[in-house]
Amino acid sequence: QKVSVEVLDHLEHLALVDFRDAEGVERLQKAIQFADQLHEVNTDGVEPMDSVLEDRCLYLREDDVTEGNCTKELLKNAREKVEEYFVAPPGNIPLPKLEERETFLQGS
Repeated sequence: QKVSVEVLDHLEHLALVDFRDAEGVERLQKAIQFADQLHEVNTDGVEPMDSVLEDRCLYLREDDVTEGNCTKELLKNAREKVEEYFVAPPGNIPLPKLEERETFLQGS
């Protein structure tokens, strides 16, 4: 099953993962084939689960604040900040143009 350029583009934007090389595309295709096996499982009459621990009682701890008022100290760790917020990087890869990926996918 081939992966279209549009699907590849969408997944790269969602996951910030680079699928430009043949190994990345092949790994993605294998993952899709594995996930497709789930369609073969008969789930008729099976209720969705709220939690994987449905048969156990989950106890919540008290949310007691033991420390506080250390915003300035924590922001000293920030490489970049705006007002009182950490600034996260926009992503870990520069995404190529659709035309560049189309030529790559034709060779795979």
